[in-house]
Amino acid sequence: MLCFFVSDLHGAVDRYRKLFTLVSEERPDAVFLGGDLLPPYMVEWQSEDPGEQDFISDFLGAGFERLRGELGEDYPSVFLILGNDDARVEEAAVLNAAARGTWHYAHNRKTSLNGFQVYGYAHVPPSPFLLKDWERYDVSRFVDPGSVSPEEGRRSVPREQREIRHATIKGDLERLVGEDDLERAILLFHSPPYQTNLDRAALDGRKVDHVPLDVHVGSIAIQRFIADRQPLVTLHGHVHESTRLTGSWRDCVGRTHMFSAAHDGPELALVRFDPDELESATRDLY
Repeated sequence: MLCFFVSDLHGAVDRYRKLFTLVSEERPDAVFLGGDLLPPYMVEWQSEDPGEQDFISDFLGAGFERLRGELGEDYPSVFLILGNDDARVEEAAVLNAAARGTWHYAHNRKTSLNGFQVYGYAHVPPSPFLLKDWERYDVSRFVDPGSVSPEEGRRSVPREQREIRHATIKGDLERLVGEDDLERAILLFHSPPYQTNLDRAALDGRKVDHVPLDVHVGSIAIQRFIADRQPLVTLHGHVHESTRLTGSWRDCVGRTHMFSAAHDGPELALVRFDPDELESATRDLY
């Protein structure tokens, strides 16, 4: 089974067009999109096509719909989550496209793919960024130096103060998977796990109030979850420079293979993998 995985495309039309072309040519069984998919929040998206007014409905959703019309029965299962740069106000448009069968909206949901379970989770630990729609406390209400609490910043959609103050990534993941056997599970995350090849940020030598910043910015809760529950494969993005800094886009914790499709160059980074042959996974730039 051929799967594509991309992440952190940030509304870049050229990268999406490359993805659409590759899907058309190679006809994968599944496509996973790992968050930070949309143009920047509060910046008006402008297309060269006057008929494209809204990014999700007129470009992204329409692009996948064209593929569905072209590929017919060969149209892949598409699984999608949003990321910390994606305003939650756009979630309604994503859900509308999911209701039409364009893709599966995977955040906080369990679906299936050819005998494999698929789970999605979009939240990341507290960051320095001010948009907090997809940020959660990690395992406690601790916030790293230089980061902004989920209780501060701004949100495009109001949330209950109780949720903002007390919800954690740790608790969310426990509820999402329950007691499920994850031996054949694919987990689509936006955040990478803490202290791996996938969460290394370019923070060397940086300090806040004389306190050195941790160069690993991933989720402790996700790292512990992977170590404890050992899903088959986990997919991650968020930290664009991690592959350049560590020299690797993949890592393992026990039996779990972990892949990143985040990239800090202009190219499309595409991970290809077969859940039955994870050692053979590849990542290419286009």
